[in-house]
Amino acid sequence: MLSLKEKDKPIIKKLLSAGCCARCVLRFCCVSVQAAYRRPHQETLKELQAFISDTENGKPQDPKAVESTEENNKSHDAAGSEPPDDPPSKRAKLEPIVAGAPSEEDSAAGVRLKDEESSVCVVCLGILQELCGTTQAVKMADAVKAEKYEFDTLVLSVSLPAQLCVREHSCWLHVKNQLREKSAAVDKEDFIQVKEAFKWILQGLVSKELGGIAVVTRSLFEVGVEFTHPETDVDCHFLASTCPDCFKATKNKQSVFTRMAVVKALEKISEAKFLKHYPCPPVKPTSSCSSQDVQCLHVSIFVAGRYNKFCRNLPQTPWLIDGERRMESSVEELIAAPILSSFRADGFNFSSSGREDVDVRTLGNGRPFAMELLNPHRSRLSKVEMKQLQETINASSDKIRVRDLQIVTREAMSRMKEGEEEKTKSYTALIWTLKPIERDDITFIDDIKDLTLDQKTPLRVLHRRALAVRQRVIHSMNARFLDSHHFYLGLKTQAGTYIKEFVHGDFGRTKPNLCELLKTDTDILELDVESVDVDWPPSIPE
Repeated sequence: MLSLKEKDKPIIKKLLSAGCCARCVLRFCCVSVQAAYRRPHQETLKELQAFISDTENGKPQDPKAVESTEENNKSHDAAGSEPPDDPPSKRAKLEPIVAGAPSEEDSAAGVRLKDEESSVCVVCLGILQELCGTTQAVKMADAVKAEKYEFDTLVLSVSLPAQLCVREHSCWLHVKNQLREKSAAVDKEDFIQVKEAFKWILQGLVSKELGGIAVVTRSLFEVGVEFTHPETDVDCHFLASTCPDCFKATKNKQSVFTRMAVVKALEKISEAKFLKHYPCPPVKPTSSCSSQDVQCLHVSIFVAGRYNKFCRNLPQTPWLIDGERRMESSVEELIAAPILSSFRADGFNFSSSGREDVDVRTLGNGRPFAMELLNPHRSRLSKVEMKQLQETINASSDKIRVRDLQIVTREAMSRMKEGEEEKTKSYTALIWTLKPIERDDITFIDDIKDLTLDQKTPLRVLHRRALAVRQRVIHSMNARFLDSHHFYLGLKTQAGTYIKEFVHGDFGRTKPNLCELLKTDTDILELDVESVDVDWPPSIPE
């Protein structure tokens, strides 16, 4: 029995005659008992018809029976949200039953029942009829098993055709007078959503097919299904002419008739204008919705660490010019390949605390980096496995080395970039001078502190960075004489300082520069990053 009241009867009668399925009738009557939706829809339909026939036959229901029914149904609500002082029901909890072919008892109910069962619902377009049973649950579970995901819980998602909103609005207007009499507070927002009912029905079935894995409301792993119904796509089109400001084309959307746009238009359109353009109740469809391929998606996992680069012909990221690769590999690729394989991810996004040029080495404790792994099929590795993964990366090439490899949170990612320009970096550069020098000619460099530079965007990066003058600070320098034309220059600078341009001046675009300080042309022959002073990610003891 269903927790329905006497005043629901005219609404039920009107909705059934309009072509609504039994579960959509429950939604319009604001029935929030989850167990009610899990019952076979044929059984619910028979009960609804028996319920309204009591009035037609002049046999009002026994109030005690109605009260007892409501208490029993409350006991089936998996959410357990009913008031605690309700007496517990002794009735056995119903197991989900698959909707199948009508029984002999169903057939005996008459032609009217069979007609209702065979017709597609005018509101949900069959989604809450034959598209949310065991067959659908098996299809979703098989998709998960085929992809070999590793997860503890999952959440169901469903994408519905936007025209369902239009059809629900039409049925709401169809029974509006009865709803107003029922309660002034009842609005469309009070109805149970199709998505909600769909999940209530499917979650137990999917869990069973996956061996008892919990289906919850929030999870890192999502299993979704999309429904389409081409037959009724035109249902939304009249809204584009009546509420044109609600529908704006975007590059990423295949259609302007998104669910959000349709909902917005329905909120704006007047009742009279809606009824002028759209039938009330909706026209009965001839076919049910079609379900697309099941989509599985795990939220991104983030892996961080620090890397050293020992090679002077290795770019940080793939180097492509006019679509052609200029270097056979990159730091990013050498690190990413083993990580992608271990987590079985579909893709990744690589980021780091700054970047070095292709001919610059990164020494010392390395440069912090992070990878966002997209749709990983494996979401965690033990400390031992992470250590093994780090060793695999380091053994794969002598050009790089990683350390402190670990899984971090999305929130922790921001720490890598926080205050990046306020952080410092240390370098060692091999300098060439046009004029011969002596040891004493460069000793003054050691005394220079907090030298402020005005650096116009270097010519070599002008193709990818906006033209601007940026102030950067060299906190300290030291010089080590090598020979009459060479010396080593150590620098501790504000992050973002262009070292090469400070050395050769970039045709006067960096002021002051080393040429001016030494009063001779200078150039940089080699450059090493000695340290990147970003205390992230946390170091892991060897």
